[in-house]
Amino acid sequence: MKFNNILFLIALAICPSAFSNDFSDDITKEIVSIESGSHDTARFSKNTAWNINERMEHYGVPGVSIAVIKDYKIHWLKHYGVTDKATGKAVDGKTLFQAGSISKPVAAYAALKFVELNKLSLDEPVNNKLVGWKIPENEFTEKQPVALKHLLNHSAGLTVHGFAGYSTGMPVPTVIQVLRGENPANSAEVRVNMQPETKFRYSGGGYTVMQKLISDVAGTDYPQIMQAVVLGPIGMTQSTYEQPLPAEKLKYAAAGYLPNKSAVVGKRHTYPEMAAAGLWTTAEDLAKFVIDVQLAIKDDKSMVLSQSMANKMLTPFVSKKVGLGFFIKKQGSYFGHGGWDEGFSADLIAHKTRGYGVVIMTNSNHPAFIKELKNRVASYYQWQPI
Repeated sequence: MKFNNILFLIALAICPSAFSNDFSDDITKEIVSIESGSHDTARFSKNTAWNINERMEHYGVPGVSIAVIKDYKIHWLKHYGVTDKATGKAVDGKTLFQAGSISKPVAAYAALKFVELNKLSLDEPVNNKLVGWKIPENEFTEKQPVALKHLLNHSAGLTVHGFAGYSTGMPVPTVIQVLRGENPANSAEVRVNMQPETKFRYSGGGYTVMQKLISDVAGTDYPQIMQAVVLGPIGMTQSTYEQPLPAEKLKYAAAGYLPNKSAVVGKRHTYPEMAAAGLWTTAEDLAKFVIDVQLAIKDDKSMVLSQSMANKMLTPFVSKKVGLGFFIKKQGSYFGHGGWDEGFSADLIAHKTRGYGVVIMTNSNHPAFIKELKNRVASYYQWQPI
């Protein structure tokens, strides 16, 4: 066994988890039951109630952060494992994970705020506002121009599902180079090859168009916009869309691990496609975002969006399963989104009207582990079926 792997196992044994707050005895009992699987309704195998640290070791998940939401508040927050197998540093409340595609609903929140400020329209062709690059016109866009609403809910007919990112030391393309598919971009050109507003087709390329649109309208860099419009107002104090991370944030960044348990070369990738995949954040900060959406729906108390716009965000469009930034589940009862960047996976799910949910972030590509943990939480608290 390699030295780094031994160090990882020792770190798990010495400090398998870390509490972020002092919990009441009742909440502590809840956490212990979820961690151990002692309640009967959620077993990870037929005859054995596996505990969370065993499941982490089984999959090869180095670190986890989880935030459970109840009654429109963070009910509990806890961290497990290490940020980096090589150093054995424990995950804590400041550890930054890549959110992957959960970047998209947070980005959509800002775009919808621009609509409320009358800087953008959901229905106007986005080419009217794009500067220096426009969506290439063709027979599909002649029938239906691409509008912001299409970008936000993946019905623009745009290509490029997702992005691989760029390893440390590799040249990083500009956003225009990404959109054009030009070197050093490692993805294809973003273009329309299906009539907009006819079908759902997931497109990180569409969110990259939206990123450029927002920057063009605001006249400044995208991370600054997101900080001013969403992250700052909600109090997501650890979060940033900066790519690559600046030194003051890099010291908190976890290292990523692949499905085969090997480390990401250079520890993490850079994503110039920030709106699609570039958010660095914590489980606590994402829980704050979820709660802001829930409070917008409940009492019109969002720090960013009005109740009417938040409802529009969670209203299916083109597909009954997709709103303007979130996936919609169980006939509109739940909203959520998953995330996958190289070496990182995450998930959030929340009830639209009952004030509960969960956010899980990991520094490995093992969504099956996240699904198990998410189901265990839902089972323990007897949530409405997801």
